[in-house]
Amino acid sequence: MTDHPQAPVTPVEAYEPPYYVAVFTTVRTVEQTGYSETNARMEALVNDVPGYLGMDHAQTPGGLGITVGYFRDADALTEWRTDAEHRAAQQRGREQWYESYTLHVAKVERSHGFIRARGQEGPQESAAG
Repeated sequence: MTDHPQAPVTPVEAYEPPYYVAVFTTVRTVEQTGYSETNARMEALVNDVPGYLGMDHAQTPGGLGITVGYFRDADALTEWRTDAEHRAAQQRGREQWYESYTLHVAKVERSHGFIRARGQEGPQESAAG
């Protein structure tokens, strides 16, 4: 069993499809001046986009980062993609913070979730779509 010293982590829930995901996979450079502040600002900014559902993020010890943003519809995703402050952060990322990245956008047609219920007999499952 793995020891988890940090606070519990919860993935974004399984929403009723269809909805959209933007999968942003990165390898960062050594130079990260200003990254944390900009990242925090982007997380706050995206929360104001109508139709934004949430975000999951993971970082491997080797430096691969994966961020998945969830959006109710294509309009919400377009609003985020075209936001002026987000566009400026993207440019700075290309110039300074990223060695490489990929972006994949997909429409979710099926969604399923699982949560182990504490204090109850057995897990709780939910399916959407």
